Amino acid sequence: MVERLRPVVEAHRGRRQAPVRFRPATWHPWLEPYGVAHVLGLGAMDATSMSGDRAISRDDLAVARQALGDDPEGLRDLFVAVMIWGAGIANGRGPRYTSVALGDARLPHVLEATCSAVRVGELTRAYNEFSVRGVGRSFFTKWFATVDDRDAECERALILDDRVFRSLNALGWSSKEAAGTRR
Repeated sequence: MVERLRPVVEAHRGRRQAPVRFRPATWHPWLEPYGVAHVLGLGAMDATSMSGDRAISRDDLAVARQALGDDPEGLRDLFVAVMIWGAGIANGRGPRYTSVALGDARLPHVLEATCSAVRVGELTRAYNEFSVRGVGRSFFTKWFATVDDRDAECERALILDDRVFRSLNALGWSSKEAAGTRR
C-alpha cells in the first residue's frame, strides 16, 4: 500500500488546502443558544461573497488551538471551529449536528479526554472514546487532527473521512486488514 500512496503524496507535496467558506448567518441560530456564536468571527471575510461568507483555514484552526487553550470552554470553542471548517457551506447538516453535539452532556469530558489522548499519541484510545451525539468519524478525526500539536516527525492524527476512505479503498487498502477490525 505504501508503494501505491508514495507517488500520490509526492504529486501533492507542498499543496495547501484552500480556506473553507462558511456562512455565519446559517450557523448563528444553531450556536447562539449555547453561547458559542462568537466562534463565527474566526477566519476572514470572503471578499468575493455577497452573502457575508467568511473563510476559515487550517492555519486559522492552529491559531485558535493556541489561543483558546485547554480549558473546557476553549476546547468547546475549538470544536465548534472544527465543525464549521469541516462542514463549510456544502454540508447543510453541519450546523444542526453541531447543535446536537453541543447539547450532549458528554461533550466537555469527551473533548478533554480525546484531546489528551491524541497529544500523547494514543490515537486508538481517542478513537474508541469519542462518543458524542451528532458527530461521526468524518468529523471527530478532523478534531483529532486539529488538536494534535505534536512534532510533525511522529505519527500524527490524520483525517479519516469518507473521501479518504474512498481514495484508500480505490488503491486496494482495507481498514479491516490494516487494523484487524472494521472500526
